Amino acid sequence: MRHEFALPEEDEEGLIALGLPWETIRDGGGQWLLLHEMEFREGFNVRKGSVALQIPPSYPTAGLDMAYFHPHLARVDGRPIRQAQAMQPLDGKHWQRWSRHYTWEPGVHNLSTHIVLIHRWHEAALAN
Repeated sequence: MRHEFALPEEDEEGLIALGLPWETIRDGGGQWLLLHEMEFREGFNVRKGSVALQIPPSYPTAGLDMAYFHPHLARVDGRPIRQAQAMQPLDGKHWQRWSRHYTWEPGVHNLSTHIVLIHRWHEAALAN
């Protein structure tokens, strides 16, 4: 696994606790965290995949935003997922961008809270 830049210690500890393979890369002038083998809820076309998170240079003061998935997620019932159509080239692949925004509070939010929100976005995508 590549580790081209370091994350704050509490984030790295949280990632280790998740037990998922992860790597940090620099691509296209940006810094990215790639989480691999993440499990997705039943109701999506795939049950495991990767999630990419863009890490701003001034993180954790500047917040995390959105999430990118590979392979692309779709509902098995064929209903569309809102704001999940845009594609992001990254690391030689095309990732599906889920455009989700919230108010980032430094000292309150971190990588672990962002991952919890990703799971909630999945629940909401299947509930609508």
